[in-house]
Amino acid sequence: MNYESTIPSEDVAILDDAEARSTNRRRLIIAAAVAVALLLAYIGYHYFTGNAGAGDEDAASQAPTVTVMAPGKQQITRTINATGTLAARREIAVSVVGEGGRVTNVYVDAGDWVKQGQVMASIDRSVQSQQAAGLEASIAVSRADLNLAQSNLDRAMQLVDRGFISKADVDRLTATRDAAAARLRVAQAQFNETRARNSRLNIVAPKAGFVLERNVEPGQTVTQGSGTLFLLAQNGEMELRAQLGEADLANVTVGTTTEVTPVGADKTLTGRIWQVSPVIDPQTRQGIARIALGYDSALRPGGFANARIESGTSEASVLPESAVLNDSKGSFVYIIGPDNKAVRRDVVIGSVSSAGLSITSGLTGTEKVVLRAGGFLNPGETVRPEVQKKASGA
Repeated sequence: MNYESTIPSEDVAILDDAEARSTNRRRLIIAAAVAVALLLAYIGYHYFTGNAGAGDEDAASQAPTVTVMAPGKQQITRTINATGTLAARREIAVSVVGEGGRVTNVYVDAGDWVKQGQVMASIDRSVQSQQAAGLEASIAVSRADLNLAQSNLDRAMQLVDRGFISKADVDRLTATRDAAAARLRVAQAQFNETRARNSRLNIVAPKAGFVLERNVEPGQTVTQGSGTLFLLAQNGEMELRAQLGEADLANVTVGTTTEVTPVGADKTLTGRIWQVSPVIDPQTRQGIARIALGYDSALRPGGFANARIESGTSEASVLPESAVLNDSKGSFVYIIGPDNKAVRRDVVIGSVSSAGLSITSGLTGTEKVVLRAGGFLNPGETVRPEVQKKASGA
């Protein structure tokens, strides 16, 4: 029995036509997709190859603009800034020279000027004066004895030729005369000693100078163990004992002129280095340069002062402070290479002046150094440099 379905021929034609249209539609969709893919590939190829230069130009146009300069080299004066303590250049401690005693008067005070030999304080000498008077009387007695002995000898010499006095009597009278003369010399020596000791009771200035300290008052008993009664600055000369590191100390010499500004004062004084420490403190790694100064009321021993020492000239690049940056690794600048990219360059800073910072190491002077905004740059970052011939300062 035949179970095949009988489909009219008209329906078969309709089905074949629908199937054909569906196949064509799929083919069209596939062809369109391929065409779109090829078009995208074509566009991408030309974008990343043919238009790569245009992309770089766009990136460059969006890069930040920075001001740069080639600092070159110039002669600069090497300046060392230091601090230190003010002191008297030559301090003289005045104390009791004699046996001492009770102070009766004090004639000078701290801040006074004294001359060499000027009496600064006197000590009671009532007892010593009586001793001197007694010795002076002893001289008179000894002189009278000598005169008597000499007269007796003279008379004896006139009688010896007549035989009234023996030669032995003349020798005895001569010995008496010589003993009287010796006693007179002893009395005179004792008196001179007492007078000299009494003159040393006064406290006198051994040198002319400026009184820095007074440590004695009337009524006070002083002896040779009383310590310093007065402290003098010889001729009023002062000095600054400037603390310098090893490197700076090696660059200063005796005779170098310096500028000294005492802390709290509005004046600058001119001094001269008169001594450079021959040793370095092993703890602080510093030495002392002693700067001689004349007297000035602004100089107070024990106070602090700043010194500006010119220690010669050298060639170096000078940059404004805004160009130099600092981090944990030290000081550095940004330079711009031929590809307009920022490159970090470590530098060593020398002296500081109104013109800027001198760079003693790290630059040849021909580099393009970023003057400002270096803190906002990163190594390798692309920038647009604008050259400035002269630094305008920070």
